[in-house]
Amino acid sequence: MSDLILTPNIDSADDFYAELLATHEGLETADSNALNARLVLILANHIGDRAVLSQALRAAKLKEEE
Repeated sequence: MSDLILTPNIDSADDFYAELLATHEGLETADSNALNARLVLILANHIGDRAVLSQALRAAKLKEEE
């Protein structure tokens, strides 16, 4: 089992963030939300490790509650 990585781990993180924002540009809220849902499912499938995915869900929920 792997552990969820919560420290910065993306090459060219600023470039990725800009690309993510550009991908959403011009979308209505519903379409943007649907894009996010598809992205989450694609990345979850890529990760594949249910334990890591559960850790990610817990971490995301904790961030929301702060």
